[in-house]
Amino acid sequence: MRAGWGLVGLVVALAIVAVLARKQLATTATPQLAVPAVSGAPASSTGTAVEQSRAFQDQVKQQVETQMQARPISEADK
Repeated sequence: MRAGWGLVGLVVALAIVAVLARKQLATTATPQLAVPAVSGAPASSTGTAVEQSRAFQDQVKQQVETQMQARPISEADK
C-alpha cells in the first residue's frame, strides 16, 4: 500500500512538472521582441539568424560605445 501511494505521488509530481514545463515553453516561444533600429542597421526583421545576430551585436556595440563616450570621468571619480 505504501508503494502504491509513493507511485501515485511520483505520477502527480511528474504531471505538475510537465504542466509547468509546457507553460514555460509556450510563453518563451510566443513573444517576439521588437529591437529598435539603429541608423545604418536594417529596419526589417527579415534575414537569417546569423544576419540578425550580427546586426544585434553591432547595435549593442554602438550603444556601449555611445554610453562610454557620454559620461566623462571627473577628478572626484579617480
